[in-house]
Order: sequence, then structure tokens, then C-alpha cells
Amino acid sequence: MTVMSLADRLARLRETLPPHVKLVAVSKYTTADGIREAYRCGLRDFGENRVPDAIAKQEALSDLPDLVWHGIGTLQTNKARRALSVFSWIHSVDRLKLAQTLDRLVVETGSTPRLLLQVKLAPDPDKEGWEPDQLWADLPALQQCQHLNFVGLMTILPLGLAPTAAQAVFEDVARWRDRLRQHHPYWQNLEWLSMGMSGDYDLAIAAGSNLVRLGTAIFGGRPAIDPTNL
Repeated sequence: MTVMSLADRLARLRETLPPHVKLVAVSKYTTADGIREAYRCGLRDFGENRVPDAIAKQEALSDLPDLVWHGIGTLQTNKARRALSVFSWIHSVDRLKLAQTLDRLVVETGSTPRLLLQVKLAPDPDKEGWEPDQLWADLPALQQCQHLNFVGLMTILPLGLAPTAAQAVFEDVARWRDRLRQHHPYWQNLEWLSMGMSGDYDLAIAAGSNLVRLGTAIFGGRPAIDPTNL
């Protein structure tokens, strides 16, 4: 059985992505060498779950200054300051306390990454994010965070949803984005919908996603990571 190379997987993947869709390569299960190979294939945007892992890979790839790093994992408030210096995008602003902490820290650090509100529009005890009622209740407090650069919404689906149910959730997220933009001038810059991973990105794009986070589709399965080669 022939194993496809990263270049082949990426070429096939690009044939399925409309030009307006930004591709973020989820690199949390690969090494710095894997990122370097993806870079040679033209990728520049990479997503990491953990701040320490991102820092280690950035140091190993310091000769590639045009890499763009996306924080896509749950962010603890005590890691927020470091995250601001590491990530150009943070997709996982999932609670009011974190937003308020970031609002204070961006003033102190001068860092202004692009931020996305993580929403949870389908029940899932294993996922973080605002549920609809809580998001609506928190909007006035969020709108007091005057130093944040919110540019979109992000969601992660529960495992095991049927395709029709998955697409319905994606469509709900798109409607919430539109509703927020109409609700208050604070949300006018919500351009991005970060929706879709390797198993469902086609459904997300059909529902309006313009940013997909793909790991397996690019790097293949989850290799064992040698911590000395991050």
C-alpha cells in the first residue's frame, strides 16, 4: 500500500478548498521537522494547543520568520500573558474571565492578536465555549473589553454527529456571527468563522466557514513525538 507524502496530501487537499478559505495546519501532533516540511510546501499558518509546545517549536524554527501561529487549545488564564507573546491568533477565547484577563494584559504587553470567541451550540461536556444563553448574558461585559481585537467565532463539534446534524450546528454558528454583527458596533469585525477539521471541513465550508483547522488531512496520523525534536 502506497503511503501519500505530505506534499501529495496537501496538493489533493488544496483542490477541495475554495480560494477564500484560510488553511491552518494543526501541528500539535507533529514535530518542528514536520512543520518545516509543510512550510516548504507553502503553508504558513500553524495551530498549537499548548503554549509551551508552541514556544519550543518557534525556537526550533526561528529561521522561518514568516510563520503565523494560532492558539487553538483551551487557554488557562495563568498562561494568557505568554500566549499573547506567542500567538498571532487565539481561537479559544471561551469564557468571560479569560476575555477580561486578556483585555488587561494587551494593555500591559502591547500585543494585539486576533481573537475568536469559542462557542458551543451543541451539548458536549468535553468541549469548552459559550452556550447561547450564557453568551447573550455576557455580551454587555464583553463589550466593555475595549482593547481586544475580536475577528470571528470558533467552534468544535461533539464527536459522532451525523453529517446533517454537523452542518446544522455549523450553520447555527454562522447565524450567531451575523446576529452579533447586527447587535452592536463592537462586533462589526467578526469576519472569520473558524469551523471544520479534517473529518468535517467540507460541511463547515458549505455552511460558511472561511477558516479550517486541519491536522490529519495534512500530516497523516498521530506520530509519536520525540520531545527532543520539537
